[in-house]
Amino acid sequence: MYLQCKRYANLIEGLYFCYNFVSMILVIGGTGFIGSILIRQLTEMGEGVRLLLHPSASSPNLPKSVSVEVTVSSINDERGVRAAMKNVRTVYHLASEEKLGSRANLLKVDIEGTQTVSRAAADAGVERIFYLSHLGADRASAFPLLKAKAIAENHIQHSGVDYTIIRSALAYGVNDHFTNNLAKLIKMSPGIMLLPGDGSTMLQPIWVEDLVTSLVWAMDLPQTINQIIAVGGPEFLSIKEIIVIIMQQIGIKRTLVSIGPVYLNIMTGLIETVTKKFPTSVFWMDYLAADRTCNLDTLPSIFGLNPARFTHRIGYLRTKHGKRS
Repeated sequence: MYLQCKRYANLIEGLYFCYNFVSMILVIGGTGFIGSILIRQLTEMGEGVRLLLHPSASSPNLPKSVSVEVTVSSINDERGVRAAMKNVRTVYHLASEEKLGSRANLLKVDIEGTQTVSRAAADAGVERIFYLSHLGADRASAFPLLKAKAIAENHIQHSGVDYTIIRSALAYGVNDHFTNNLAKLIKMSPGIMLLPGDGSTMLQPIWVEDLVTSLVWAMDLPQTINQIIAVGGPEFLSIKEIIVIIMQQIGIKRTLVSIGPVYLNIMTGLIETVTKKFPTSVFWMDYLAADRTCNLDTLPSIFGLNPARFTHRIGYLRTKHGKRS
């Protein structure tokens, strides 16, 4: 009897191992701000994670204290991407060139790269693709980034693979490019802080942990299959209100001065050409050109998640950027 039970236990263990082996999750764009948190949450759940890394001469920013498989391939190398999808059931596609601003190649990475991922996923028998997009994505948009995101969405929708597209509001958190870059801009501004227009553009900042939780939980929610879902935080805030809140957090005051969005965009583009580390980019200015909001109840109604309020989660700014006494 003991031997029979032992064999049965070994069989179950073997089947469990085989299931995990053939049900990896591939994360593309996993070394960035959002991707690193996604990998952490997935591994904490016991999921097998493989990370697709772009070939680079510099050392990749791999997640610390997290066990993941790594494969190296350009997102435009269809053979390499297909090989990375061996034994993969789910793909999370977060890769984008937007952080490079005016130096970004949206056509190569965001559009053609996504087309390559879509074809490779279909050929590899992937069950589902999750794609992270932006609120305001529209093929008819006058803004290059939002137009590129919409074209990428279309490639995924027509791939033949089940998908979930999350159109997200601006995400914030300890290592974000949103609140941290605004704090840097405030600190480097000479007594004044320029506002696009009158600063009334409405945003809906979402805490990165809430965004990633929705991406992860969506795997188990059938109602999210083949859907485009817009998500944001629990409140609408104008860019002026956000800047004031950040100034209060870091203990620095600046006089807010309105400037035409077109002029501010041109100024930002010129500065980007002479410095690689300017806190904002032309794409960021485009995002602020119109309200970027969605229904307030999306996270509670679809995911059963009560999102964090902006002022409750930005204490990290005081530590990282606060005025030293």
